[in-house]
Amino acid sequence: MLKSEKINNISVIRFDKVDRFNALITEPIKEEIKSYFNRPGTKLILNLEGIRYIDSSGFGVFLSILKTANSSEGRFKMCCIHPEVMELFKLLQLHNVFEIHDTLDDCVKSFS
Repeated sequence: MLKSEKINNISVIRFDKVDRFNALITEPIKEEIKSYFNRPGTKLILNLEGIRYIDSSGFGVFLSILKTANSSEGRFKMCCIHPEVMELFKLLQLHNVFEIHDTLDDCVKSFS
């Protein structure tokens, strides 16, 4: 469900063949992403390109990942959020909680 790559020592994760992040898949996704922060100081980008729907359990996963990142002195950012999904981030005031960038390139550059 997830694919990852390294860009400039930053882990970039994106969903593979998934367009909905909901309760059916949140638990394994959460555990997989949180495992990246087993190494302190990890820099991670979650690329949400292609995700058209996120439910409350999905947003809960993002908050859990952010907490894990912060406790391990890591950094967690997101990019490429679909406009309709971004409206949900704004409605929930989560655009003020997460560092979100329009493009993957901008997100990578923000770590410099």
